[in-house]
Formats: sequence, C-alpha cells, structure tokens
Amino acid sequence: MKNSHHTEEIVMTRTVDTSVRPFTIEVPQAELDELARRLASTRFAPAAPGDSWDYGTPESYLRDMVTRWQSFDWRAVEARANAVPSYLTDVDGQTIHFVHVRSSADDAPALLLAHTYPGSFLEFLPMVEELAKDFHLVIPSMPGFGFSTPVTDGGWTMARTARAYDTLMRRLGYDAYGVHGSDGGAMVGRELAVLNPEGFLGAHVLQLFSFPSGDPAEFENFGPKEYAALEHMGWFQSVGGYNAMNGSRPQTVAAGLSDSPVGQLAYSELFESFGNGTSLVTPEQVLEQVSLYWLTNTSAGSVRYHYEEAHAGAEPVVSAGRLGVAVFQDDFQTIRSLAERDNANIQHWSEFDRGGHFAALENPDAIVADLRVFFGRA
Repeated sequence: MKNSHHTEEIVMTRTVDTSVRPFTIEVPQAELDELARRLASTRFAPAAPGDSWDYGTPESYLRDMVTRWQSFDWRAVEARANAVPSYLTDVDGQTIHFVHVRSSADDAPALLLAHTYPGSFLEFLPMVEELAKDFHLVIPSMPGFGFSTPVTDGGWTMARTARAYDTLMRRLGYDAYGVHGSDGGAMVGRELAVLNPEGFLGAHVLQLFSFPSGDPAEFENFGPKEYAALEHMGWFQSVGGYNAMNGSRPQTVAAGLSDSPVGQLAYSELFESFGNGTSLVTPEQVLEQVSLYWLTNTSAGSVRYHYEEAHAGAEPVVSAGRLGVAVFQDDFQTIRSLAERDNANIQHWSEFDRGGHFAALENPDAIVADLRVFFGRA
C-alpha cells in the first residue's frame, strides 16, 4: 500500500492534492440537539383513509419511528463507524470519504463495496469483520452522500463515480480489485465492468437492470419465472415515484428533505419495500441511515444522481467485464436472458430465498459467502 502522507501532482497548470487524510466522525452535539428539537415539534400529515401504505408512508408508521428516533443513540453509531479506519481524499475535484480495512491474509485481493440510495457506507459495516478475513476492503461514500460532501459540480453519473473509484483504488496501491454493489452500487459496479480497467477482478452485483427492448423475440422463451419478474417490475414502477421526482426536480424535493427529518424518514420508504411486508430491515437500521442523511445534509447531493443519469445522454453499451449476479427473493428479479443480452461476460449466478433490496442489511451472511465464491476465496 502506498503511504498516506501528503503528495501532490501537477495537472496542466492546476495543483491536485492526492493526499489520503485520516478522518474521524464527530457530529457536534448542537446538531443532535437540533434534531431532537425538530423531532419533538413534528407536525404530522393527517392520515389517509385506512392509514395504509397504499397512499405512501403511513402516519402511524412515522409516529412510531419518531418515538424510536427520539431515543436513538447516534453516538453508538459513531463508535461503530470509528472502530474501522476512515479517510478523506480528493478525486476529480471531489472530496471522497472511505473506510479502508486491510486483511491479515497475505494473498487477499482488494474489494470495493459500493453502497446504494437511500443507503450509505454504514450498510457494510456489519460485514467488515468477516469479509476482512479474505479481502482488503475499501468502502467509499458516493460523491454527494454522507461525508463525501458537498458536491462540487454537476455531472456525477454512475460512470463518473466508477472512474473516480478506479482512481481511488489505484491511489491506495491496488493494481487489481473487484467490486460489489446493490442498486446504485450495482450500477457503479456494472460501469466498472464496462470500463474493465487493467487488473479488474469482476463486479458482483445484486441486480442487472436489463429491460425488454420491445422485440417480441425476447419473450419467446419466457416462463412463469420471467413473467413474475416483469410483474414485480411493474409493481415497483407503480410505487417508486421518487425515481420520477429525483430524476426531474431534485432540488425541489431536496428543499423539503433538508428541512424536515421526518420528511427524510418518510421519503426513505424503500427501506420498508413500500410497505409490502417483505422488508427485513430493522427500525434501528433505518434510523442509522436516515440519521446520517440528516446530520450530513445529504439529501440534495444524493437525489441528484437520478437527474444526472436521466440527462447524461449516454448510449447503451454491452459490458465485457467479468460479472456475477446474486438475486434475492424479495428484490428486483433480474431476468437472465435480458441480462446476458446486455452483458457478455456473466460468469456467476446465484439465487437466495431470504432477503430483499437491502440484502446487505437483511441477509449479510449470504452475501459474504457468495462473494467468497465469486472471487475464489471459498
């Protein structure tokens, strides 16, 4: 590993700071006091008829979660996060926060863990001890998320994030590495597979977002499993209105999320799988994530990714990099034939009967085991 002292490189006429700086999470007590004040003065929206999830996040759910939040121990979250080494470095003009844990195994490969939205690097902390037996771990906060803020400019797409992550891994001295991710993290992982940089060991993802193109031939070999997957896609589209809002008016929604912790909580309903009863994410895990978003004022940077992706104008491309897919029962169901249409080098496929969209929180043991298989550490 390269040493982490300050270094600089000259790019054209601009000096670029490539230092890797130790970082400790220390939220000022005044911020926690302000959160407590806002929670105590919450004005709840009147409940919809039946107060069910059909209309969105129910009032009864929010009242229960606010009560839990008022006694939630953020300092315990900080202690767990600070128990592993955190750092800051600047890549492509953006400060990036990351956790870096070296394995005790001499032959360990490097593994980058890419979080999703509305998650964060906290998703992976419970897996660190076990994964570090076999991998050197790098867990970044995406630009615009958590402590990788504020975002300094526009254009932070998944492809740009993938390039930044490759720069980060090289800066840490890794000439070979793999990546794991779900949802946004899976998209970053696929972009790294498209980039397929020298020494790339592969992307292990929980979804490949391949959809029907309109060609009737794609349906010729579909069976009940594939049609059930299409039905699930349709359900998600019917409830996932945040995609349209984030993709078209991110600053509008960010104004509300940045001013209301309960608004941030309600808007994170994906953790509850929109109330369909399948989520295994605990209230404490939800509050960890929502607290981090609130305390770092992350919402504006995080919701902007949908907009940047929608306006990037990128043409579809077939990935040639090595890929592995792990599909969880209550998550987006990747349709293999469509995934293979868009990705030419899928070398691993596994399916699990427990877990959903946040499988790292719901069934981490399965992910750890599957990563060992995919990267040859089983």
